[in-house]
Amino acid sequence: MPELKPREVKVVLLGHQGVGKSSIVLRFVTKNYRQYSESTIGASYMSKLVMVNEKPIKFQIWDTAGQEKFHSLAPMYYRNAAAAILVYDITKASTFKTLQNWVYELEQRGPKDIALAIVGNKSDLTSMREVERSTAEAYAREIGGIFQETSAKNDEGIEDVFGLVSEILPPPQAKEEGGLRQSSLVGNRESNEKSGCPC
Repeated sequence: MPELKPREVKVVLLGHQGVGKSSIVLRFVTKNYRQYSESTIGASYMSKLVMVNEKPIKFQIWDTAGQEKFHSLAPMYYRNAAAAILVYDITKASTFKTLQNWVYELEQRGPKDIALAIVGNKSDLTSMREVERSTAEAYAREIGGIFQETSAKNDEGIEDVFGLVSEILPPPQAKEEGGLRQSSLVGNRESNEKSGCPC
């Protein structure tokens, strides 16, 4: 049988600074974890090919900076995205509020039918929890998204996030040719590239 061509899926990670977006991507793509890492400037890009229900999916993952000064760049990264992973820190209620602001922005300005995933990171710090799991689960249901708690540090729930995202992706469209062009420009660099336009 001929080898199946991977579906190229653009995924953007959004959320407050310090919630662990970069750690989630690093853990998913390379299985590594860094206790201390520099804040992302602009955005970084990584990719990973996975098999989902015997079909190949190439996740093209854009990890955006959480600092407010980079907020204006975000539309470049979520444009034409098939999915958005919105991350908060379970130990900081303020980061859950930031996440809800991102959801509102995506509803107003983001791609139609974008798949949404609400991710509560740092589940290894449950004794310091400020955001109840039930609250986040209810919010995810309200917006038609999926929910998962993760610990990038302990490698818990990371694979589940991307598996769940793959199940709620919008159907492939001709627009995804844009992802192919992007791929040819960026290549397969599994780097900590700190800038670049995904347009």
